[in-house]
Amino acid sequence: MTNEAITAPAHLATGRTRQILTAGAFFTFFVFGFVDNLKGPTLPALLRDLDFSYSRGGTMLLGAYFGFLVATLVTGVLADRLGNKRILFAAGVLLTVGIGLFSRSSTFGTLTLAMSITGLGLGAIEVGGNSLIVELYSTRRARFLNLLAVFHGIGSLVVPLYAAQLLLRDFSWRQVYSFALVLTVALALFFLFVRYPRAAGAGTGGLNLTAVRAAGFTPRMLWYYLLIVVYVGAELGIAAWIVEFMQQVKGMAVGPSSLYLSLFFAAIMVGRLVGSVLVDRVGHLRIMLLAAVGSVLFLAVGIYGPPVLAVFVPLTGIFFSIVFPTTTAAVSEEHPVNTGAILGILFAAGGLGGALGPWLIGVANDLVGVQNGFALSILYCVIMAVALLALRRDGESATR
Repeated sequence: MTNEAITAPAHLATGRTRQILTAGAFFTFFVFGFVDNLKGPTLPALLRDLDFSYSRGGTMLLGAYFGFLVATLVTGVLADRLGNKRILFAAGVLLTVGIGLFSRSSTFGTLTLAMSITGLGLGAIEVGGNSLIVELYSTRRARFLNLLAVFHGIGSLVVPLYAAQLLLRDFSWRQVYSFALVLTVALALFFLFVRYPRAAGAGTGGLNLTAVRAAGFTPRMLWYYLLIVVYVGAELGIAAWIVEFMQQVKGMAVGPSSLYLSLFFAAIMVGRLVGSVLVDRVGHLRIMLLAAVGSVLFLAVGIYGPPVLAVFVPLTGIFFSIVFPTTTAAVSEEHPVNTGAILGILFAAGGLGGALGPWLIGVANDLVGVQNGFALSILYCVIMAVALLALRRDGESATR
């Protein structure tokens, strides 16, 4: 996405039209959180129903995040040319096709393809939803972007409860997915018919690729990319496998294990509220380092401790909450020029982490058991701490 598109809103919407579009953006992120986290509570039922291994389950998740990664790289450019309305309409269509195909498939290849299509839709929402808010608000932008993330959190929080209630009433995992089509169809229809005025020539600014390459691929930025890869891998790995872990290792039933997934996202939401007060006071890199260390300790206790301490796993969300937005803030402050393009690379790195993190845990579950496989999330957090230590050292040496 061009830096001009990030810093110079080209939208002409005012008053009621802007309110409607803002509500639409919030709805897209609710759908984002809801659909993206259908996997965790339904995965155990799917694996048992189709007699799939954990490796196959992890590979299906890999397909979803491969689609997400591709979408984050492509849709930024397309949004500049076509407008965010078309991107978000396409997101609704892709989600509808992906979920519809997934809920009706039984073969591994078709299910993985369906997950990839769904991932394309989710990636389009990530770019289109954020870009729409940036277009609509030249002031109070940070406030509305944070509200956007809250709606993602609400969707993530609701979906485990929704899925658990259906599964407990003997609905199949296919029906859990099928009922979600109501949301994706509504998303597509909203952006098909909503009025969306744009300024002539909006988003036609150029991008200095040489400058982006020079600023975006320094040794320091590579540490940031590693940080975001392992962070997203840890967060989405926990979200995808916590229900199975709680059932297989801690002996929980469907209801309580799904509740732990909701608790994980609730902890992330609470952590963001608290973290918004502390981040600037403590310092970006320092508070993230403390969060990484806290995550290692909480995960180790929750995974290897007795069942009564399993609650420490979802409570790790308190520490996870600040990492992604604080990394984004730190990178933005260090790169006031070509910010949008560099953040696009950062988000693509996050997509890579989302693809690899859950997949590697699934493979490890087959090789070393669910408990030790799930413990890969601890390793991810250790690597986070290493990257943050390197960034702090680099920053200290640069100021001498």
